[in-house]
Amino acid sequence: MMFNWLSLVTGLFYIVLGVVVIIYKFFFTVLEPAIAYAMGAVLILYGIFRIYRAILRIKDSGNEK
Repeated sequence: MMFNWLSLVTGLFYIVLGVVVIIYKFFFTVLEPAIAYAMGAVLILYGIFRIYRAILRIKDSGNEK
């Protein structure tokens, strides 16, 4: 159960990281704008995916009990 909540927090972290990459165009090195937008979008989409899967697992674990 704790893993599901940790996955939810990790998803939020990825979304925030994606926004930061888009705004500052930096990820361990200065990025070109096109690369920054693409990388930020991928990070945000992955964060949304992690949150979606965590929510599904939390709902499923509630139905088992």
